[in-house]
Amino acid sequence: MGALFSLLNTLLFFYTILVFIYIFMSWVPNLREGAFGQMVGRLVEPFLTPFRNIIPPMGMIDISPIVAMLTLYFARMGLAQLAQYF
Repeated sequence: MGALFSLLNTLLFFYTILVFIYIFMSWVPNLREGAFGQMVGRLVEPFLTPFRNIIPPMGMIDISPIVAMLTLYFARMGLAQLAQYF
């Protein structure tokens, strides 16, 4: 059971890194239009969409990815707590 929690924690960690990469890709012009950018977008956008619906962008600043990353962080911490009981 510990291996399952470890695997889920690792997957959430790498997904957090992917969201972080997606955020930085928005700062570089035309980077999201490439093959790698489109692949990252297909993986990250479905997760970010509910956060964007709740927290609309304020002008040119979109803080929903930060809230999404915090959610992933709290999910990892919750998994760590659950792993202690199994």
